[in-house]
Amino acid sequence: MIDDKEAGTARSGSRTVRLAAALAAAAVLAVTAVGCAAGPAESTVAPPIAVSTGKGPAALTAEDINAWLDGLIPAALDRTGIAGATVSVVYGGKILTARGYGHADTGTESGQPVPVDPERHLFRVGSVSKLFTATAAMQLVRDGALDLDADVGRYLDFTLPRRYEDPITLRHLLSHTAGFEERVRGLIGTEGTEVDLRRALATDPPAQIYRPGTVPAYSNYGNALAGYLVQRASGLPFEEYVERNVLARAGMTSSTFVQPLPDRLRNRMAHGYEHSGGPAAPFEVVGTSPAGALSATATDMARFMLAQLGEPVGTAPLLDRATLDLMHRPALDATSLGTLASGPRMSLGFFDESRNGHRILGHGGDTEYFHSHLQILPDDRAGIFISMNSTGNGATDTLHLRQAITTGFADRYFPAPAGPPAGNVDAATTAEHAATAAGTYESSRAMRSNFLTVIGLAGRTRVSVVDEGRLLFEPGPLSDSAALYEEVAPWVWREVGGQHTLAIRVADGKVEAIGFDSAFALLPVEPERRSSVAVPVLLASTVVLLLALLSWPVRGLLRRRRGQAPRDRAGRAARVLTWMAVAATVLALVGWGLSIVAILGFNDVPAGLLRLVQALQLLGLLGVATAAVRLVDDIRRRSGWPRIAGSALVLMALAGTGWFAVEFMFLVPSVSY
Repeated sequence: MIDDKEAGTARSGSRTVRLAAALAAAAVLAVTAVGCAAGPAESTVAPPIAVSTGKGPAALTAEDINAWLDGLIPAALDRTGIAGATVSVVYGGKILTARGYGHADTGTESGQPVPVDPERHLFRVGSVSKLFTATAAMQLVRDGALDLDADVGRYLDFTLPRRYEDPITLRHLLSHTAGFEERVRGLIGTEGTEVDLRRALATDPPAQIYRPGTVPAYSNYGNALAGYLVQRASGLPFEEYVERNVLARAGMTSSTFVQPLPDRLRNRMAHGYEHSGGPAAPFEVVGTSPAGALSATATDMARFMLAQLGEPVGTAPLLDRATLDLMHRPALDATSLGTLASGPRMSLGFFDESRNGHRILGHGGDTEYFHSHLQILPDDRAGIFISMNSTGNGATDTLHLRQAITTGFADRYFPAPAGPPAGNVDAATTAEHAATAAGTYESSRAMRSNFLTVIGLAGRTRVSVVDEGRLLFEPGPLSDSAALYEEVAPWVWREVGGQHTLAIRVADGKVEAIGFDSAFALLPVEPERRSSVAVPVLLASTVVLLLALLSWPVRGLLRRRRGQAPRDRAGRAARVLTWMAVAATVLALVGWGLSIVAILGFNDVPAGLLRLVQALQLLGLLGVATAAVRLVDDIRRRSGWPRIAGSALVLMALAGTGWFAVEFMFLVPSVSY
């Protein structure tokens, strides 16, 4: 699923990546137009940073939380065009409140608006589903059926592609450090799409691009693979195992991973909308169900939070206390992560979202139309869940509302004690570290083995040094605006005026990774792949090729109208072949742009069509040779500087687009995505 935590869109399965990717595709299309048992040692990292809010906590009572939510959410829904929302809060071992806002059906389907009922209406929770997959896996770890640190190949009936000999373990899968690149095909389909978990995982799996355990890189595939291990170890289909051993035990009688919904729940599903004024969308089918297929009510999600907090709920505990503690603590330490272990880290399923000195574990998730977030505070016996059934008028509306609710909840009821922590790094060292960190970065959640590598051109982060040792991130991690950071411990940086922390890992004097969120990192971009180089090359080359393509027939028409003799036959073959190469390149660029836009809208593009686009791109690259022959011929024949200059520009343009195609994997054998 999509996650809401990258480049300014919230956490986990994620709309963030999709939004950044959509921007990239739009950019590409514009250019072509003008051209997701035993643990490691306990954490030795300092406790979560606490920044004083300047006032004591409000009393977390049903009356107060209801008044606060009622004052915040309805106005936000009206302002943003979000159709409906469902919320639940747990505290002290019980469901404190469950609220519904807006509409589960705006009237477009039933003819009569239906208000959200938090006990009746199911919402798609997106990647929050991964917490259930992790819980199921930890049950089997507890029972000895799965080993956290054994190579997963022991349990699989197909072979995973591997770039490294290091084992891929269940610990890696649950902490998003198995090293897989992102995969888009089959992520979300329409109702009627057949779901086959094994086939989705075994058919053309994503490449492994990082050494296991070293780079946090959110992976829907990795979590779905953990779900398949549950299926293999238990002997039950994943959906059936979770139904029996997680949902039923927690008393979640109104929730399911089954797609389409079973008859008993189908009429209780809230409709999804792009915005409150639009038509209802069809039911979304998640191709790898463990990563994001859960449909649930707010009250059922409250029961899950209570179970994760170790409170008595349902028919039996989901996990014993020792396994819960293992699941909730950081999955990896500095042994594999290095200094990244000093920043936020994944537990076995949860993100570290700590705030105000309080330990907070959470996960967000998004489908095309539903946007959700869950947080628990294990030490405070509290938790909050929010889900919305539409995106709203703006691309980041649900992100900002979720952040307002989750951070507002923590600040209101669990504020920090007085006094921010002080840094302990001397100025000279900070200045040296800052200079090392300056550069251009891209997300670790990426596609690097196929043509979707080009998406990395959007969402880049520029890091520069300001104020003699502070780092300016443009945009800031988990933000759509710039953010300023200061060093508070060696290679650990805290947002100025905020609480967000990141850690930097350096090797041989160069930054290897910046860990900015539990399952996301920033990686340095090679100079030749930077947007400041690649985009101008592509743009300029495309403009030249378009002008050349349009000018050749125009010149021929003018020549005939003026009664001029046709051009000499000498060099005609090179001219014709060059014109064909130019036309093929322009068509290829348009083809890539349209294909990427379709893919990012979760529409499959046939492999045959992608191969055709590749063939056109290859023809354009081969045209570099004919364009060179043409230029040499024009120079030899002294055809005049305008024609020589034009031939030289065409040659450089074909070379430029050819370089771009090679650099961004347009011509690699695989057209998987």
